[in-house]
Amino acid sequence: MKPSIRSIILRTIAITLILSATNSVAQIANKHLDKPFTQDYSIKYNLADKSIKLSKVVSDRNGYIQILSSKGLLRPRDGQFLFPGTLVTDRQDRPTSDKKIAGIGTYENQLVYIDDKAILSNAWAGKLFSRHTMPGASMLAGGKDFTFLISDGKTLHLLKDSQKLWEGNLAGDEVKDIKFDAVNNFFWILGSASISVFYPNKNEILKVINGNNLTCIAPANGKLIVGTSDGYFEVDSKTMKQSGEVRKKMPWTEITTVSEIDGKIWFGSTWGAMMLRPDGKFNYYASKRWIPSDTIVNIAKGPDNSVLILTSRGMGKIVFNDMTLYEKAMFFEKQVRDRHIRLGFNASVSGMTDGDVTSGFVENSDNDGLWTSMYLAGETFRYAVTKSDDALQNVRESLDAMERLYTINPLHSGFPSRSFERSGYNKNSQPWRPTEDPEWDWKSTTSSDEAIGHIFAFGAIAELVSDPAVKKQAIMLIDTLMSHVLKNDYYMIDWNGKPTQWGKWNPEYVNARPKMVGDRKINSSNIIAMLQTAYHFTKKPKYKDAAFYLMKKHGYLENLMKPMKEIGPAPEDADHLSKQLSNGWNHSDDEMYYCGYWGLYRYALNDTLKVKYKAAIIDHFEIERPEKEGLWNIMTAIAGAKNIDLKEAIWYLQEYPLDLINWSVEADQRKDIEKIDPNFREQTIKEVLPPDEVRIARHNGNRFDMSERGSGRSENSAGDIWLLPYWIGRYLDVISAPVKKNEK
Repeated sequence: MKPSIRSIILRTIAITLILSATNSVAQIANKHLDKPFTQDYSIKYNLADKSIKLSKVVSDRNGYIQILSSKGLLRPRDGQFLFPGTLVTDRQDRPTSDKKIAGIGTYENQLVYIDDKAILSNAWAGKLFSRHTMPGASMLAGGKDFTFLISDGKTLHLLKDSQKLWEGNLAGDEVKDIKFDAVNNFFWILGSASISVFYPNKNEILKVINGNNLTCIAPANGKLIVGTSDGYFEVDSKTMKQSGEVRKKMPWTEITTVSEIDGKIWFGSTWGAMMLRPDGKFNYYASKRWIPSDTIVNIAKGPDNSVLILTSRGMGKIVFNDMTLYEKAMFFEKQVRDRHIRLGFNASVSGMTDGDVTSGFVENSDNDGLWTSMYLAGETFRYAVTKSDDALQNVRESLDAMERLYTINPLHSGFPSRSFERSGYNKNSQPWRPTEDPEWDWKSTTSSDEAIGHIFAFGAIAELVSDPAVKKQAIMLIDTLMSHVLKNDYYMIDWNGKPTQWGKWNPEYVNARPKMVGDRKINSSNIIAMLQTAYHFTKKPKYKDAAFYLMKKHGYLENLMKPMKEIGPAPEDADHLSKQLSNGWNHSDDEMYYCGYWGLYRYALNDTLKVKYKAAIIDHFEIERPEKEGLWNIMTAIAGAKNIDLKEAIWYLQEYPLDLINWSVEADQRKDIEKIDPNFREQTIKEVLPPDEVRIARHNGNRFDMSERGSGRSENSAGDIWLLPYWIGRYLDVISAPVKKNEK
């Protein structure tokens, strides 16, 4: 029996609804819901007197922090994010500070001390004052019912209410530390060459582990974590046997201290602090981004969801706050406006002293136009998403700066300056030239990366900003730059009447490079994107004709479609420049490609080209995936790609530190990385490290280049590094608005 027309129609409608629902699910699956995540940052407290030796840090239920030092008790003073405090003598309770405090700890979340006479505390109305007969006592650990095991390194006493309940030793071994295991009601005792257990209910001591490289212990989750001079291992609290091998795959293995804090295991070492994650890897806190010194002395639970990391030169308070990506964006928006805007440009702060952002100055750059273009585009996407008046004003101010790049130089040819600055502040005079106004200098030799950045930002503004004056200004600048390029035979012509070093898209230059040289592909991709953008907004046939001329007559379409896996070193018989351009992967090219992809795909001259461009963009993305570069991952969604490694992009945005100061960071020595053989891509390790554990880098940096000797001399702007990927992610609808607590 044949189906009726009605049943066919119903079946068709049902299938359509199913497919529609499937597509909706697919779209939702590729969208990150912006729920709060844990953002960490550090407040540092420096030690001015380097002769003072720090030994232990504690915090009580009130959030009061004390540090035991060679010169008595210390406490932190002042201190906020990016503005370190100091450690000063604690005079809060003079009768306590005046005592010869030799050891400090906590009991029932209250501060307890030991001096040459007693165990004491100011909690419990001061009633805890348990006298002892061990003048050199410096270690204490509290057990049940106010019993304490103390030691001077040689002898052990168990005390309660000034009564000695037991006395013993480690049979010739020196006592280094004591920890109480509340789950099992016994004390762990670390010796110089052993680990023992003391049972207070039996007054019995038992040696369970021998070893010459033991450094620290901490009971945690029914086991004992044992740090050594080369890794750590665990001891089962029931069998008293070592479980598993010594673990050495961690950032650094010379362990100095270990603590269990809120269910997480923290390690201190001679090269930074580490928190063990559930996946078996570590969060690594090293360099002055996090702590005053990489030599860790002690780690303790701090107030308000923080961890206190005591180092040889002070203390780092690692704070863990819940925030959404939107809240992080608003933090960075303020960072940019507070200290990173120079004449409307998005600039770095330089000339700083040891990370003090108030000691530096905003600096001009060879790439003022590019970094500002990326910030400008980010603010444009912010405006498109939020219709924020603040974002629109930011666009206006930076767009005015960009326009002045074209008008401040005396060429009046549509050639954009690299930058401009008041005269008298430019020590290197070579690229700097006087303007017609003696108050100002302009910077010449403008490069192709500025040009593609300009067109990217101007195109986004022309499409997405509703203000007629701003839109008109952006289109005028597109036409100005591209008219200059066409008038000068696909070159940017500088003050001397010659092309700049890299502002070259002429076929004689582009096709002189062998096909595997990246510049042939990137220059073809960029110029077609720029011409398409100019045609899309001006509708002037000269731009469309030029694009087709380059693609059909000179093979620019073939050039830009060349698979990324075929890009590599020039052959031996190639010219010197081609060899120079292809001695390794150029990560600045990645930045230029992606800035160009906006105009390449979005303003494609026809649907056939659009399909080809999508294939080229996805091909590029595939080779970039190991870097987990947030901007590239998100921008691949421009072409409607479903698989954009969104999870990795969100990881990038969440893990990027709030502190964008260029501290000295060394990661090459880490013992938890797997290095790989040298290669053309310049990938140095098998898996890229989190952004907050390596150097601060813009999007043109190699994310496998981990180390930097920045010494806190400069601070990057979040305008191009973070705000652009976030706001374009919001605009492309792969990142949601912040989810409220009662929303699913």
